[in-house]
Amino acid sequence: MTLSAGDRLPEATVQRMGPNGPENVQMSELTRGRKVVLFGLPGAYTGTCTTSHVPSFIRTRKEFADKGVDEVICLSVNDAFVMRAWGEATGATAAGITMIADPVSAFTKGAGLQFSVEPLGFIDRSKRYALYAEDGVVKVLHLEANAGQCDISGGESLLADI
Repeated sequence: MTLSAGDRLPEATVQRMGPNGPENVQMSELTRGRKVVLFGLPGAYTGTCTTSHVPSFIRTRKEFADKGVDEVICLSVNDAFVMRAWGEATGATAAGITMIADPVSAFTKGAGLQFSVEPLGFIDRSKRYALYAEDGVVKVLHLEANAGQCDISGGESLLADI
């Protein structure tokens, strides 16, 4: 079943980079009692993700904060080391975006948002989406029909709907 507005975010263990290396964290810990923007994408260092999706949230980070959003999170089916390096390379980390790894696709599968393109090595990767959640409940979800496009899942589009 694919996640939709009104659903609770699935419980899953994801990773973030801590001072001593990768740290496991529960998605519920990241969202409990908070207003959170979460955007998922197929892969770090991939074309549309790097040139369009992440930059759209860098541009809008302050405006989300002005609307009361506590945290903006970028999630990808990669490891925490890659997500840290990508966040630094794109400027996302400096902009205040939290880079979260879903290394075994636990959250992505739990949300029903996975896809695979085996010839590209994309196995159980995340579809492209952006969502706004309050206390772990999805209020707005923008899911792209095509993972190669970043239209409705961009920061500006989500910002307009919250």
